[in-house]
Amino acid sequence: MSTLSTWLKMTGTLGVVLAFGLVGYVILRSPVSPPNTLGIRGLKRIEWLKSGGVLGQLDPLLRWLGARLEPLLAERWLGKLDRRLTLAGDFWGLQPQEFAALCLLSLVGGISGGLSYAVLLGKSLLSPLVCGVFGGLWPHLKVASLEHRRQRQIQQRLPQMIDLLTLGLSAGLDFPGALRQVVEKRRGGAALVQEMELVLRELSLGKTREFALTQLAERAPAECVQEFVAAIVQAERYGTPLDRVLQIQAEVSRQRRSAVAEEAASKASVKMLLPLALLFCAVLLLIVSPLLLKMLVRFGV
Repeated sequence: MSTLSTWLKMTGTLGVVLAFGLVGYVILRSPVSPPNTLGIRGLKRIEWLKSGGVLGQLDPLLRWLGARLEPLLAERWLGKLDRRLTLAGDFWGLQPQEFAALCLLSLVGGISGGLSYAVLLGKSLLSPLVCGVFGGLWPHLKVASLEHRRQRQIQQRLPQMIDLLTLGLSAGLDFPGALRQVVEKRRGGAALVQEMELVLRELSLGKTREFALTQLAERAPAECVQEFVAAIVQAERYGTPLDRVLQIQAEVSRQRRSAVAEEAASKASVKMLLPLALLFCAVLLLIVSPLLLKMLVRFGV
């Protein structure tokens, strides 16, 4: 009887293992959609794949895992991820579900690294938890950092680009021609130049100027960009000379940048109070402590 019970347990266990193995095989063998190479995000994806390295090797895994995670993710959450990726310059050309897959892989990698560290060096088992949390948050921190840096670069360099556009328009060029001259003279990795290149691409595809500039304002929702786009759209609608409008817009953007710099400088003095107070206390302790020790020794305390 005991032999029969043991045999049944072994058969049941083997059946469960085979069932899980079959499900895993079906999932692994399921087709994976090709990478998206269309649109602005597709261009970023192609650049990422051409860079090669470890990140390029992760592309099939991210697409496979993202396709499995997509049905499990809420549509609202996917929309928020898509918006964040757009503001970060279409981070690696990833789709929202692929970004979620990257977060999951980073979480698993952090837990694995922390577990290896704890086991090999005999450290606390709290290490996998800490490394897992950091690994899961790393993609979000990276995207937030890129978004903040892009917005700051665009705000700093837009007045100078508007001045160059004004010079081109004053020389007799139309807006696309002046914009093309500025982009060709200032090629590089700057976020503003990349955004203007995308505007030129959309104009070359037959999109209207208003649509291309509206898309620019969507991708870079800084206040100076919103005013720049609104000024050009209104000038085009009402027939106002564009060079004069851009001169005024450049001056306004420059004044705003100066005001922001002055505000940051005024806040810096307040923020420095606490570090200066701590530094003063530390210096005071260095000076007073030897005197106190000598007095304690002299009085035999």
